[in-house]
Amino acid sequence: MATYNHTGQVVTDLERSKRFYQEVLGFEPWYEITPPDAATAKLSCLEPPLGVTASYLTLDGLVLELLHYSVPGATAGFRPRTMNEPGLTHLSFSVADVRATAEQATEHGGQVIEESDLGVAMFIRDPDGQLLELLPLSYRTKLPDRPRTKP
Repeated sequence: MATYNHTGQVVTDLERSKRFYQEVLGFEPWYEITPPDAATAKLSCLEPPLGVTASYLTLDGLVLELLHYSVPGATAGFRPRTMNEPGLTHLSFSVADVRATAEQATEHGGQVIEESDLGVAMFIRDPDGQLLELLPLSYRTKLPDRPRTKP
């Protein structure tokens, strides 16, 4: 049996990303660590030095780990992905006002994907290009009840 722990994503400016996720989407800070390079390099199969800081934010049970590599050259460049590539494609959030949240995202370094705008839902990108889906709060009320987890 497994239980959800967290979702990690690499960011290029930790403070900017923390502000984005807290001020635009309402995440709360949890804790932050700076693990030793040797252990981080081994676990992540990367070559040291890395200088990683991991900042954990929470929202409605989701734990988002923002990973920042402070050593120059330790972070790979951004490559936009399409929705049909294998692997994780996006994070999805229900918000009170989709358009207002999208506009707030641009004020915090994000980008609106205008061609995705359905009037009630759309995609944005965070400051590092991570794709985020914005849905109205009413979307959640139309979903079937979630199965209960085992105690």
